[in-house]
Formats: sequence, C-alpha cells, structure tokens
Amino acid sequence: MISRADDPRPIRTAVIGYGLGGRVFHTPLIAADPAYELAAIVTGDPTRADEARSRYGDGIVVPDADALFAGAEALGLGLVVVTSPNATHAPLAHRALDAGLDVVVDKPFALTADDARDVREHAEAVGRQVTVFQNRRWDGDFLTVRSLLASGELGDARQFDSAFEVWKPALGPKRWKDGAPPAEGGGILFDLGPHLIDQALQLFGEVDVDGGGVHAELDRRRPGAVAADEAFVTLAHRSGVRSRLWMSAVAPAPRPRFRVVGSAAVLTIEGLDPQEAQLAAGLGQDDPGFGTNPDRPDGTLASPEGSRAVPIEAGRFGSFYRELAEALRSGQPVPVDPRESEQVLRIIEEAHRQQG
Repeated sequence: MISRADDPRPIRTAVIGYGLGGRVFHTPLIAADPAYELAAIVTGDPTRADEARSRYGDGIVVPDADALFAGAEALGLGLVVVTSPNATHAPLAHRALDAGLDVVVDKPFALTADDARDVREHAEAVGRQVTVFQNRRWDGDFLTVRSLLASGELGDARQFDSAFEVWKPALGPKRWKDGAPPAEGGGILFDLGPHLIDQALQLFGEVDVDGGGVHAELDRRRPGAVAADEAFVTLAHRSGVRSRLWMSAVAPAPRPRFRVVGSAAVLTIEGLDPQEAQLAAGLGQDDPGFGTNPDRPDGTLASPEGSRAVPIEAGRFGSFYRELAEALRSGQPVPVDPRESEQVLRIIEEAHRQQG
C-alpha cells in the first residue's frame, strides 16, 4: 500500500456520475471535507453538467471517463468515486486502479461476487485501496439499533425485521434502475438490497448462502417493469438470528423501519433516516439539526415490564469519507472492507437464482 502519511495536501478526487448518487451524496460530502479537494465531475448530460458547474465551478466537468483517465496525472488525482450505473461499477473501478488511483465504488460493488472479488484482487495487486460506499451504516436509526444491541437491554437477539418501502407506483421515464433487467443491474434488489443486507450482516454476522440460509420472493408490480420492484429476503445467520428484509417501490404505507426482537425486549423504529432528503435540499453536515428529524417519533423499547422511548441518534454519512481519508493516509483498514460487499452480492445472486 502506498501511504499518504507524509503528504498533508488534500486528496484530489474525481466523481464519475452526477445522478442521484453523485449529486446528492458524494460531491457534497467530499466538498465539505477538508481532507479532500473535488477536482472533477464526470457527466455527459448537459443539464447535470450545468448544475455541477453552477455549484462547483466552471472547470469542474469532464465529459466522459476516457477524458478523465487520460488527464488523471495532469489533474493530480488520487481518488476516483464510481457512482455511475451499476453495470459500469466494476469496469470503471478496474480502469481507475490501472491509472494508479484509489477507488470508492457506490453500491452495489459489482453485479456479481466474482466481479467484485476481481476488483479487490486487482487493488491488492497494484497496491491501491478500494472500498464500497455502504453509507447506510451511518444512518442514525441503524446506529441506534447497534447501540441498543451492544447495551444488552434487548437480551439475546432473535429476529431482525428491516424494511425500506416507498411509494413510486409508476416507472420513471429515465430511470435505468427501473428499465434495466437484473443482468444489467436493474431492480430493487440491486438498489436497496445492498443496504439492507449489509446492515443485517454487520449486526448478526455471516449467512450460509450455499446451505439454505437465504430465501427470496421477488415481484414485479408496476406495468412494464422488467425487474423486481418489490422484494422479501430472509437470512438465517450462523449466529442463530433470523433477518427478514422488505424492500418496495410500491408500498402505499411502510412497515416500521426496524423491529428487533430479543429475549428481553423488542425495539421498534418508524420512519426513514433524514440525511438523503437533507442533502438533496442543500443542507450541509455542519448545519444545525443535520442527521436528525424533530418530527420523527422516537424508537420504542418494549418489555414485559413496560416500554420507554429511545431517542434516535444523529446520522453521519460524512463519517465514511472522514474514515477513508484516515485510512488512505495511515494505511489502516478502509471504512468498508470490500470482502463484506462481496458477501452481500453472493446473497443477491442467490436471491435472483431462486427466482429463475
């Protein structure tokens, strides 16, 4: 690994893609962190290019990945963030590694676990770092669940219900996530599945994928859908916990975001983490109230002795990039081990296999 410990300069960073991921998540987080310098945004869409220039300056836009990699040395790049359509994640990560750059890949890491492993092994071979933007590890509600489990108040965990459900009953006119089949990275299992599966694995450990530890039900509900827009996945963890994961684009009303059943108590949390909406509205991480929602109810911890409110921790997506900068400078582990995202993809592959 090439260390940056002796180089105090900000890490010059390029973001490939300026859709939802690039515009709402990556560029605001990078631009706000003094450890980084946003050097380039790759987009060929004229409207998005104009928006990027308006926000980050006239010289920020690069028209395509070819131009970016051809000019990587002149730009002084150290890091590339890949947040383009899913099918391009692994190919662009390989190109960035070939250019001698560290890489952040948005979820899903790749379309298959084998493709993800190839990227990781490529990074190891060339002495660069690759990590995956599993930002939902820093959702406030997930941090609250993790803290309550660690406290012992739930007793021994037995069941974990996690749901991410929204109401989008019509296919979007330009949404490649809706219009692409699973073989090209389309469908809700590639969209929300990496978040929910990763969170379950972080809390409760590995799943025996080949030994029947995964069950999946995938459905196409909207007219014209070519990939699942509703999914239910259960995971039997080796730890003995059973996770039940719901994801839907067509839920008129959502289930609780989390319900954790332990031997001593049950934790229930309603609503969604506010950070995505806040970033989309232009709120910065240093703004008062970022990562919290005063209108969201507290969680509830219920037991035979009664119940009490559980305040939801503030979310902190920015922690991903802060931890990454520390890792790149020190040689310490990156915030998301790519092997963990390979495990997520193995589960997604098995879910798709079960549906034929």
